[in-house]
Amino acid sequence: MGQLLGETSAVMGTVGNGLLGQECPTENTTGSAVDVQHVLNDLAERGATLAAMEVSSHGLVQSRVAALPFAAAVFTNLSRDHLDYHGDMASYEAAKWSLFADHQVGQAIINADDEVGRRWLAQLPDAVAVTMQDNLQPGCHGRWLKATAVDYHDNGATLRFSSSWGDGEIESRLMGAFNVSNLLLALATLLSLGYPLAALVASAKQLQPVCGRMEVFNAPGKPTVVVDYAHTPDALEKALEAARLHCRGQLWCVFGCGGDRDKGKRPLMGAIAEQFADRVVITDDNPRTEEPQAIIADILSGLLDAGRAQVIHGRAEAVTSSVMQAKEQDVVLVAGKGHEDYQLVGNRRLDYSDRTTVARLLGVMA
Repeated sequence: MGQLLGETSAVMGTVGNGLLGQECPTENTTGSAVDVQHVLNDLAERGATLAAMEVSSHGLVQSRVAALPFAAAVFTNLSRDHLDYHGDMASYEAAKWSLFADHQVGQAIINADDEVGRRWLAQLPDAVAVTMQDNLQPGCHGRWLKATAVDYHDNGATLRFSSSWGDGEIESRLMGAFNVSNLLLALATLLSLGYPLAALVASAKQLQPVCGRMEVFNAPGKPTVVVDYAHTPDALEKALEAARLHCRGQLWCVFGCGGDRDKGKRPLMGAIAEQFADRVVITDDNPRTEEPQAIIADILSGLLDAGRAQVIHGRAEAVTSSVMQAKEQDVVLVAGKGHEDYQLVGNRRLDYSDRTTVARLLGVMA
């Protein structure tokens, strides 16, 4: 959105580091303290005037951004993830909270629809509260932005909002409720930094999905296929709910769980797929050094009726089978890898991309 307003914008995070459209892949969401400074210096030398940085909980615990002042910090949500590192949700929350408590932050933008966010707002009286569900609590916030109406359609969503800066209406090409929430958070952030409301509303209609984040692929006579990075229970549920809003037929879910990572989330994700999808296809997703059969058994243990799920270990085969079986009115959610262009099997890194596979099947560009 900043780029559309004339800023030379850059990103740092899971999808890569670099000027917008020129990102280079990264190993970690947030690099080492030295890497972070090196990248920021390089971006500044290349003319960047605005940078959006995804700060991981690992990065916060390990002080990778300790020396950075942030013009604004945004909290979107907190759900189960990285418990293999943090141990429990309380420690995970504490890591995230440290961004606001222990770092220099100019503007705090908080999602008031998240339970954790509402708690934090009580401790951040000057924060901007953002809500789609009218979760504005008197006395807990100053400035605010809330959605007053959201209409979902085949091409995205129309949303109306009111705020401390005024009211507006946005035509968005983004899919699902959580993308609307993220758009409102981005809007509130730029408003808090002094950008004009009218210009932001005008630019929002031009926004495109981030690579591998609820990215839609379609072609005449073929099902709609959505590629998303969802690899946690909460993210998978939100992705399925988002896809359902735009689905006129059956909703398919193709997913797996990573090896050598939090095993507790596997049955939870299986249960969510069973609850929110009409057709469930379970496949491999970076099994690493674990046996793929054992990972899938963990996922299946969360289903009430494991017979409802189809198991296809080869990921390309699983995606191909699902897309070929699905009808034109169906939506196929391919979840877990998003922008990734590899599959980790044992100690090998194999070339593989959900996006490329889907594009080939539909005869479109990735």
